[in-house]
Amino acid sequence: MKAPKIVKKVEAGFTLIELMIVVAIIGILAAVAIPQYQNYVAKSKFSAALAEISAGKTGFDIKLNETGVAPTAATDIGMKAVSANCSVVQVSASGIACKIVGGPSSVATKIVSLNRDATTGAWTCNQDTGSTGTEVIGSSACTGTTPITIAG
Repeated sequence: MKAPKIVKKVEAGFTLIELMIVVAIIGILAAVAIPQYQNYVAKSKFSAALAEISAGKTGFDIKLNETGVAPTAATDIGMKAVSANCSVVQVSASGIACKIVGGPSSVATKIVSLNRDATTGAWTCNQDTGSTGTEVIGSSACTGTTPITIAG
């Protein structure tokens, strides 16, 4: 007489517990990654706005040297009044200021300014966070903390 053949069941797929563990791990990774991504986007938006108004320094100095009078409008220094990253809100003897357009709430509508020292002609970069005071958003190119006072 032959012995009965034992047939093993082949397991296939994942158990519910294994799937729940994977979902939990993905949730934890997302909880860490999303704030880091928001910081990255905020710094990128700030840097883009700073780059756009930095281009105005040359036009500002040229206009000041040619006419002896500080420019008063973005078009006087060869800049657009509004761009994808920056809305130039003030051009005055003290420098250039722009309001950041779009981006995360940590930088949206904040003011980036380039202040010009009337005596030396040196430029300093500043970032105003608005009603909560003044703070630099982590750009090594912009370390000052005395923003231009925006009229109006």
